[in-house]
Amino acid sequence: MAFTTAPKTAREDLVARSLAHVWHPCTQMKRHEAQPPVAIARAQGPWLYGTDGRRYLDGISSWWVNLFGHSHPHIKAALADQMERLDHVMLAGFTHAPVVELSERLSALTGLGHAFFGSDGAAATEIALKMSAHYWRNTGRPAKSRFVGLAGGYHGETVGALAVTDIALFREAYAPLVRLAATVPSPDARNAAPGETPEGVARRSAAALEAWLAEHHADTAALIVEPLVQCAAGMAMHDPEYLRLARALCDRYEVHLVVDEIATGFGRTGSMFGHQQAGMRPDFICLSKGLTGGTLPLSAVLTTDTVYQAFYADDVARGFLHSHSYTGNPLACRAALATLELFDQLDTLKANGVLAQRIDAACAPLTQHPRVRHARRLGMVWAWDIDTILPDFSRRYHQHAMARGLVLRPIGNTLYAMPPYVLDGEAVDCLASGALDALNATLQEETC
Repeated sequence: MAFTTAPKTAREDLVARSLAHVWHPCTQMKRHEAQPPVAIARAQGPWLYGTDGRRYLDGISSWWVNLFGHSHPHIKAALADQMERLDHVMLAGFTHAPVVELSERLSALTGLGHAFFGSDGAAATEIALKMSAHYWRNTGRPAKSRFVGLAGGYHGETVGALAVTDIALFREAYAPLVRLAATVPSPDARNAAPGETPEGVARRSAAALEAWLAEHHADTAALIVEPLVQCAAGMAMHDPEYLRLARALCDRYEVHLVVDEIATGFGRTGSMFGHQQAGMRPDFICLSKGLTGGTLPLSAVLTTDTVYQAFYADDVARGFLHSHSYTGNPLACRAALATLELFDQLDTLKANGVLAQRIDAACAPLTQHPRVRHARRLGMVWAWDIDTILPDFSRRYHQHAMARGLVLRPIGNTLYAMPPYVLDGEAVDCLASGALDALNATLQEETC
């Protein structure tokens, strides 16, 4: 008897080809034997549509990048117009309107200027660290070449960025390549002693930073901080007082303050940038992710006139000699400009305040769940720590959420949501009910 194999569907074929030829990021590929990647055909608003016709609510904004929903018509129109004008030109020796206009706009928003562009968040971290150390070299203090960050901090996975990323899983395999920075205690409000306020935790952590800088400032170039939320540490949130105190300490000990707004910028914390809630100005700001509304890769580092002037000289070696081929790409810059225009047109920060209250109300049953600890929200970021004995809670939860048409990927035992800013009533209900149902289904597996 002859046997024939049924032809693969288009979805199955795409998944098989992906597994045969694509090395997926931050993934143990062997796990895809049991759980193949989901093939996505298109996206609209907060929804992703699979090649099998199913749709999924993008509850984490496709790794925290999407702000105004997928395929937003204003951003699409800007990109189409730019494609007709200029797709790319190298930025060394040339310039163009989108990169100039975007630099001006970012300067107006932050109070810093001289934007230096990269491709992604890790690149922005590399740029800021190199620029800080080179500044001290150019000003006659080359010993100031080391860095300090917070326990649990995450700033990217390239070799330089790993130096200030305090997450062992990401950096242990590459330890021989990495020049590790020092770490000081995180002001994570979950670390509060009985009766201690989040501001008290911030002050206690700042005192530890002060002690460290008092001893090591002579060879320290910069402190790098994720303002208000340490995302990869399980959405660890802290009081703005820490940033105010860190600014004062960096001034006292002549150390640069770098704020990594890659994930926290562009409205995620409730203000345009997280550090603005502390009423202070850093020496460097790293931007990426939401910068283009989740359409094209782009990052930027902004700094002060003082830093810029330290590189301004006849000697080429004193210049900041860093680049990549697509630096300041016109299409990406135009997408970023269109994204910033939407903030003005839609009064986004105010609208997000209203939307966040609706999501709070819908998620109340989840927040009040008996297995939830440290329920918290800041701006458009929600997090719930789950009391569970499951060692693979994150993987199991993700599967249950996907079965309910919801993209949520816990960090360890921390369930979080960071959705686009365009959820309607149906999407809010999908997020809230799906998250709760997936949690109950996951916890039932503890007894299996």
